[in-house]
Amino acid sequence: MKGSIDDNLNKRNIKPTAMRELVLKVFSEQTTAISLADLELKFTKADRVTLYRTLKTFEENKLIHHIDDGSGSIKYALCTETCECQPQDLHVHFLCIRCKQTYCLNEIPVPTVKLPVNFDLESISMVVKGVCANCSL
Repeated sequence: MKGSIDDNLNKRNIKPTAMRELVLKVFSEQTTAISLADLELKFTKADRVTLYRTLKTFEENKLIHHIDDGSGSIKYALCTETCECQPQDLHVHFLCIRCKQTYCLNEIPVPTVKLPVNFDLESISMVVKGVCANCSL
């Protein structure tokens, strides 16, 4: 597993360090997006600033993307291997109103938005809210 984690870091031009490897391992085991506070709970001995910088490095190098799901806490999730975080790469996110988990719905692209002349699209997000499969059982 360590080899594939280092490979993923190297593919995105991120120098592997022990902390980066551990954080990426956590992300690779997640089925939902996580916040910095969630990450801190997994690394009780790690410095908050180090974790924040790791997230920013991952995001700048398009290894993860952030999600503002309206919950008041920015969450992060792994990008797909070919993602360049361009509008055409973006997908819908789902926030469960019961468990408060945020899911990436990679198979559902954000719909194309036709903007007026001289309006340039920089980013777009779409969050759908409802009850997830786990909570509706």
